[in-house]
Amino acid sequence: MIRTRIIVHGRVQGVFFRDSVRQRARAAGIAGWVRNNRDGTVEAVLEGDPASVEAVVAFAQEGPRGARVDRVVVVAEPVESLTGFAVLSFQAGRHQEPGPPASRRYHPHP
Repeated sequence: MIRTRIIVHGRVQGVFFRDSVRQRARAAGIAGWVRNNRDGTVEAVLEGDPASVEAVVAFAQEGPRGARVDRVVVVAEPVESLTGFAVLSFQAGRHQEPGPPASRRYHPHP
């Protein structure tokens, strides 16, 4: 099992991006969540077998019809054994890029 956090940049809000990620994650048996961030990005945490997580990450790099993905930040994180998959409401505050690879913890608030 692996855990991956992704932050998707581009025209990714208002195009059913979160719902598309949720549908694919649930179909693949992936646990985690997806949400819109106030800075216009979409962020998701995906936990599951490596092939399934990588398939959802690959989908996020393309996005659903109507989306325009400019880049996807992918960060490996320690597994937390999440259950279920949820669409969360907006993240409060500003988004901050993850730290260097040696820093596996992601802190969304400055």
